[in-house]
Amino acid sequence: MPLLEIKRLKTYYHTLRGDVKAVDGVDFTVEKAEAMGLAGESGCGKSTIALSLLRILPKGGRIVDGNIFYKGQDLVPLEEEEVRQDIRWKEISIVFQGAMNALNPVYKVSDQIMEAITLHERGVGPEEAKERGEKLFELVGLDPSRIDNFAHEFSGGMRQRAMIAMALACNPSLLIADEPSTALDVIVAAQVLKLMKELKERLQLAMILISHDLSIIAETCDSVAIMYAGDIAEYGTVRNVFKDPVHPYTQGLIAAFPDINASRTRMESIPGSPPDLLNPPNGCKFHPRCPCVMEICRSKRPEPVVLGKDHVASCWLVGKKGSKKERVKGNE
Repeated sequence: MPLLEIKRLKTYYHTLRGDVKAVDGVDFTVEKAEAMGLAGESGCGKSTIALSLLRILPKGGRIVDGNIFYKGQDLVPLEEEEVRQDIRWKEISIVFQGAMNALNPVYKVSDQIMEAITLHERGVGPEEAKERGEKLFELVGLDPSRIDNFAHEFSGGMRQRAMIAMALACNPSLLIADEPSTALDVIVAAQVLKLMKELKERLQLAMILISHDLSIIAETCDSVAIMYAGDIAEYGTVRNVFKDPVHPYTQGLIAAFPDINASRTRMESIPGSPPDLLNPPNGCKFHPRCPCVMEICRSKRPEPVVLGKDHVASCWLVGKKGSKKERVKGNE
C-alpha cells in the first residue's frame, strides 16, 4: 500500500464568474520515503493539491470529487476537527511558499514550535516541547540557543530552516515543501535543498516538492508529475520523464531550460498562454499551444497511457506508430 494515493482529485474555486477548475482529475501515488516533485507553470494547480491534502483551502475552495488515501484512509470525508487533530502536522506537514514570512513576527520562534507540538500531542508540556524544539533546531543546522529569538532576528535562510524545524515538530510521515527556495539567493537555496534531501534520507520521510524549477526536482526527487492547467500531463521517475519526455508540454519545458553543457543557442519557449481555468478548452487543454495537435485533441480529453514501468503520459500521440520525438519533428 502506498503512503499516499490520490485518485481523480478535483478541487475547484467558486467565484462570481463561475468555478475555477484548479485541479481537474489528478492521479498519483507517493510511496514511503519517496520524494515526488510537482512541476509546471504558475497557476497550474500545484499548490492547490497541497492545500487539498491538508484541507486548508481558502474561502471558496472545495474538493468536488475524488479521493485522498493516506495510509489507506480516505481524508476527503473526514470532519475538520479530525483532520486538525489526527492528520495535519502529526502525519502531513507543510513548508509554505514564502516561508520566510510565515513566522509570526510578534511571537518567539520557540513559542510557535512549542504550540505546534502541544496542540497535536497530548501530555507534552512546555518544557518537553521546548527541549524537542531545541533538538529540531540542531537537526536543521541552527544554534539551539537562538530558539527564543524573534523572526526578524533571523536571516532568510535561517527562517526557512526554522520553518522546516516546525514542520518536523510532530514527526510527520509526509512533508510538503511548496517552492522552498523562493526568495532565497542561490547559495542559501542550495543549502536549504541539501538539508531537505539529507533530512529525507535520515528520517525516512516521504516528500512532495512543489517547484517550477526542473533542476531542483531533478536533483532532489525520485519521481515527478508534470502539471498543466489542473491536469497531469506526464508522470514517472525523474530519469524516465527527463531523459525521454513524450508529452509535448514536457518537451517544451525541458527545451526552455538552459543546458550549461550544450553549445550556446537561443532559448526556446512555448508559444501562447495557459488557458483560463474558468472556461478551459475542450479535449486536451494543451492543444491550443501544441506543435503537433491532431483533430482528436480538440474534442476528446486524453486518458493516461502507461508507457512502461514508472512512466505515464496523457497524450493522444502516445501509443501511435513511431516515437513521440519522430512525430514532433514530422509536424514541425
